[in-house]
Amino acid sequence: MDKKDIKKVVLAYSGGLDTSIIIPWLKENYNNCEVIAVSGNVGQADELEGLEEKALKTGASKLYVLDLTDDYVDNYIIPTMKAGAKYEEYLLGTSHARPCIAKALVEIAKKEHADAIAHGCTGKGNDQVRFELTIKRFAPEMKIIAPWREWNIKSREEEIDYAEAHNVPLKINRETNYSKDKNLWHLSHEGLDLEDTGNEPQYEKDGFLELGVSPITAPDKPTYVEIEFEKGIPVAIDGERTSAKNIIYKLNKLGGENGIGLLDIVENRLVGMKCRGVYETPGGTILYKAHSVLETICLDKYTMHEKEKLAVTFGELVYNGQWFTPLREALSAFVDKTQETVTGRVRLKLYKGNIINAGVWSDYSLYSEEIATFGESDYNQKDSEGFINLFGLPITVSAIVEKKNKK
Repeated sequence: MDKKDIKKVVLAYSGGLDTSIIIPWLKENYNNCEVIAVSGNVGQADELEGLEEKALKTGASKLYVLDLTDDYVDNYIIPTMKAGAKYEEYLLGTSHARPCIAKALVEIAKKEHADAIAHGCTGKGNDQVRFELTIKRFAPEMKIIAPWREWNIKSREEEIDYAEAHNVPLKINRETNYSKDKNLWHLSHEGLDLEDTGNEPQYEKDGFLELGVSPITAPDKPTYVEIEFEKGIPVAIDGERTSAKNIIYKLNKLGGENGIGLLDIVENRLVGMKCRGVYETPGGTILYKAHSVLETICLDKYTMHEKEKLAVTFGELVYNGQWFTPLREALSAFVDKTQETVTGRVRLKLYKGNIINAGVWSDYSLYSEEIATFGESDYNQKDSEGFINLFGLPITVSAIVEKKNKK
């Protein structure tokens, strides 16, 4: 589609630096097209304040703010958590939010009869892939505009210059210009001093951490929390039944207060480069731990081991933007089958960044104290002799053959 044919563009709008300057840029470079801003609320809270006024002042014709929090938790976060999926220790906070937002973006674009969808993802990152693969899945004919792949702006400093020249209000300055992504699951930090892998993150500096505190400044007294699951889904916290979303919010508070969920990694991006990020995922880290503890007593050995292997593939699919693919859906079906008996309670002790097991119970537990005990039981220890003979038969035969051929 030629630029002159693009009359209406739907923009994935966060109100951050990138998307704030994209509105005037689109109007300058796409024949003063109409720009409809769409913000997906996935739990970024205060970042939504004043968003409509800002979008309209910078040239948008309207702003949609879509509450996607329940959809995000129930259909993206929980399925990924049940799978135990991570990407190089990263709990995928940005990764599974993008397909959720992008799918809603397509729905608005169709409703508004837009000619194109625009996003503010850079050509270096993973998010461009996550957004665009989702758009291709639900609107394969839709034109996609990615300004970072078109304009001459080369850095965040130049973005700030552009914003100042076009009177675009910003909540950041050049000294605190970390690239951040925030939602109800996590907060990521990239850029500035973190680009030097020799620099320690400034966890104790006021304003760096937003979802919690450094383990150094966390309370000297531990906090206990008890989480109940039904078929792998969290359904109660400290005896109170509530939604998975509310459980995550409560765990964020408890985890943040106790310095839980900080991660500093250099990860392998989809586009090939390595990138350093610092992540805050207090509630998610606790939830993953509780779920895995419950699985240790509810899953048989072979199912658990196979699930752990497939979790790597699941995590890569999510990280690479391949949420809406047959393989991810098939893996989720496998995971759901494994979760049929993952029902029970887990108690954890939170202390200065540590999560300590403090008890686990399930009616489906495969752990038998009577069998495993070091005390007296009905277990016949003589049975192991025949088992070892059969299990070791290939080794025995190989040794005999080797000895025979050495003569």
